[in-house]
Amino acid sequence: MQSPSILCCSSNSLSLSFHFPISPPSALLSGKPTNSAPNFSHSSKLPFFSSLPTRPISRFAIQSTVSATEELVDATSSASTLIETGYIFGVHGFNGEVRVKTSTDFPDLRFSTPGTRWLKQQVSGTETLQEIELVEGRGHPGQSWIVRFNNIDTSEQAQKLVGSTILVTDEDRPILEEGEFYTQDLIGMKLILKESGEPVGTVVNVFNSGANDLLRVKLNSPKSTTEQIGKSETGSGDSGPLIWVPFVEAIVPTVDLEKREMLITPPKGLLELNIRSDDRTKKERRELEWKERKKLQRRLIAAKKKLCEMEQQHVFHGLRYGEKDQRSLLADQIVTLNSKLLQHAMQNIAIPSTRPNLLDILNDVPRSNTLRVSDSTGSTGTGKVSDSYLKVQKEGCLLTCKGKVALVLVLDDVEEIEKTSEENENAYLLVKALLDNHLSSAKIEDRSVVPLILVSSAGAVSSLEKLFLEHDYLGFDPEKVWFLEEEKLPIVSSSLDVQGKHKILMKSPWEFLQRPIGSGGVITLLSSHESLLDELSETGVEYIEISKINKNHEDGYSLVGLVESCKSNMGIRLFKDMSSEEDFEVVLAMSFLRKLVKQTNKLQFRAVLSCSSYVELVEKDWVDVVPTSPNCYEFRSSIYWCLDATPVNKVCVLDATD
Repeated sequence: MQSPSILCCSSNSLSLSFHFPISPPSALLSGKPTNSAPNFSHSSKLPFFSSLPTRPISRFAIQSTVSATEELVDATSSASTLIETGYIFGVHGFNGEVRVKTSTDFPDLRFSTPGTRWLKQQVSGTETLQEIELVEGRGHPGQSWIVRFNNIDTSEQAQKLVGSTILVTDEDRPILEEGEFYTQDLIGMKLILKESGEPVGTVVNVFNSGANDLLRVKLNSPKSTTEQIGKSETGSGDSGPLIWVPFVEAIVPTVDLEKREMLITPPKGLLELNIRSDDRTKKERRELEWKERKKLQRRLIAAKKKLCEMEQQHVFHGLRYGEKDQRSLLADQIVTLNSKLLQHAMQNIAIPSTRPNLLDILNDVPRSNTLRVSDSTGSTGTGKVSDSYLKVQKEGCLLTCKGKVALVLVLDDVEEIEKTSEENENAYLLVKALLDNHLSSAKIEDRSVVPLILVSSAGAVSSLEKLFLEHDYLGFDPEKVWFLEEEKLPIVSSSLDVQGKHKILMKSPWEFLQRPIGSGGVITLLSSHESLLDELSETGVEYIEISKINKNHEDGYSLVGLVESCKSNMGIRLFKDMSSEEDFEVVLAMSFLRKLVKQTNKLQFRAVLSCSSYVELVEKDWVDVVPTSPNCYEFRSSIYWCLDATPVNKVCVLDATD
């Protein structure tokens, strides 16, 4: 979903996050295409255009109460209204076909059905409108469409259309089902408290957060404390601050289009969220915003310089194309790219891995540092349990319940969580089961002292935040729970370019093609969050348990207890039917981890040959490349590289392979 158009309230769940931005994201700013084209003889000057803002691409929704189409509305001074459906960003072939980036949830209707369309262009600072006939269109890999217009028969003619926005008339809008709404119909509606009938504010925009649509509401009152919300003075006009209100049926049960009103039942505290708490003047806030923009610009310049040193300037091409939010997405990826880690990984392409097999390394661990126990005995407590196992398990449980152990859990069932997230309760039960299984011996009241760090894909982070928020953090202390996005690196070409370099591949003109680097990325991730490690150390954490949890995972108490009893730097659990090194559970002493995060330049990578589609700029056109054989390298790293940083006699093993 890239831009708002249809909203659909759902009654089966509530997806609510209290982590809304104070000021609107850059994605809310509507941008004009940077490519302009000459005027046409059939063009007419547009008296006025005001379009709704562009919505950023959503990678994952936990429970969206919005079934939103990506269509923007352009209101002109004429009676008819035009709806934006796509953007022409390139030429395809030599027969006049163009490539279209869609902004609609009805691509088949908009681009394969022949008929009249309108092209909006920016010519010499003036917006113009041209009527044109669509002849045919077809979908194309890379989330784009190939379209042919009447009387556009050559690539030269097609090139003049690049930068144009495709529109249709308002009369062509599909009829919505009950409970669905077009975004532009919601803009300007009044929000009223259902219980008291008192006015709250006015909807000024709609934005998709990736989990559900959010109403951008300007409050009536300039003040917004709990006591002031609900008093009669709230009817003094829409002069108050802006807040976010989730567009879910549990909060917005009634939408009356005729009265232009919404009745809301907000949870306690919702209307007070994300409101400016300081008393700075508007001028002071603008100065601060200007400083932040300059700071971001300096970071972007520094990041671009590093990529230039790596001869990866081609990734900057997208900064000259597309909408403002798309260019902002690319700028953000450039700034946040761990270029030092990428450079180190690329240096490993030509270096074969020399690290021995994990089991061969662990064979040298002293026998006194190895505890053997069967899976069935350790996990269920059935059968004969050795005194040694009971001792380390008890010790580990005590350490955990005293807050001496921080848990870093890499979610193995993220895909299943994403699938079940459309049913919020099912997703909650899945996450709860994973944590309950991992902390099976701890009482629920003991969880509040356990620091918890959850590592997952970018899409799942917001989902997990909402699940924890809506279920009282499953017994954990909210101040001791962190949600981190897994470490990723761009995919690079397997062949060398003319400069003899492997090129970063692009998923789109504004997005790197990236993949997670594996369990070794947990260490690099923690190295970029040293303040988090400082906070853990200050609270008395002595051990960090890092594991990839799934439905069959066991509690980590016994491994923590074994590391404590052996005074080891690192403890490793070996699983039955351990298929790869990505099935892992390790415990690191905090003192050892602090040394590791300063040695990420010693991280070992494997370059894995794979096959991936990508886009590239050829002359002035963006071209989709769909290979038929392996064409790129993905980078992988194992957490067991930590073994290279410690003597083998400072390693202990819990062997559960019997």
